[in-house]
Amino acid sequence: MLEQNIEGIDFFLDLQPKLENFKDAVIQGLGHDIKYVPPKFFYDTKGSELFDKICATKEYYVTRTEIALITSIGSDLQPLIGSNSSIIEYGCGSSLKIRALLSILKSPSEYFAIDISKLYLIKTVREIAKDYPSLRVGGICADFSDKIVLDQSKGPSSINRLGFFPGSTIGNQTPDLAKILLERMSATLGSNGQLLIGVDTKKDTDLLNQAYNDKLGYTAQFNLNLLTRIKRELQADLDITNFQHKAFYNENEGKIEMHLDSKEVQNITIDDMVFSFKKGESIHTESSYKYTEGEFSNLLNQSGFSLVKSWSDPEELFRIYLAKVK
Repeated sequence: MLEQNIEGIDFFLDLQPKLENFKDAVIQGLGHDIKYVPPKFFYDTKGSELFDKICATKEYYVTRTEIALITSIGSDLQPLIGSNSSIIEYGCGSSLKIRALLSILKSPSEYFAIDISKLYLIKTVREIAKDYPSLRVGGICADFSDKIVLDQSKGPSSINRLGFFPGSTIGNQTPDLAKILLERMSATLGSNGQLLIGVDTKKDTDLLNQAYNDKLGYTAQFNLNLLTRIKRELQADLDITNFQHKAFYNENEGKIEMHLDSKEVQNITIDDMVFSFKKGESIHTESSYKYTEGEFSNLLNQSGFSLVKSWSDPEELFRIYLAKVK
């Protein structure tokens, strides 16, 4: 653990994965029979900025629906969560959702954000610290899918810990990996901990496809930015213009798939390693699983949580779950 003093915030712990982790993941993924790169590497500073733009598009219903839902369930949440809570947000991104949550909670004492993008994380927590001076505010630069152990001297001091995992980011994991992630969260939150988590629902295929193919092209830029990172950070020899964004809903598996399709026969070279592509061959960059209420309640139960309550918007576009560590 590397604790740092960052001006404007109370606590900062730098557990950011080294560049070698990114390189190893890319080499492993491109060398696979079905090429892939893990979606956690989307979120460099540029990727985080593009994701904020995606969240504001007409097609991407998730953010506005979730924020409206958080605001509308405030009277239900207050007695269930209580006061003096330590909020731990997984993958903070923009501060819109945590602001919506802070506005309805009763006297929260602390806010800690976990995010892999260090510069973006510092920017977000500084803004929260400035606007909420009564909160103790901290940042933890880490891959939130890793096991994160926080004792009271190096993180949240309240035993009333509330994990906050909005945006249906849990859907980026396969159900098996989602179970492992939830189990790690339950260990971090502890025996008195609770988890407030947003989950996308199964719905009309056209609506889902539009959400990942916005007309302004921000999702395409977000996807292609992964190649920009590979070219810049790994000094890869590749032509980004020879790839194109592709996203579609796989109804049989209940998930959106996002790919980078090769427009022609080509190679990507990293150091002395050459990865060959056929025309139409793709790099699988993300899956986003959608869940029915019953499916996700079962997943929580298998992962060390018991469901307290769940809420949905009138159109059943999105659902928020409050669960307690068993």
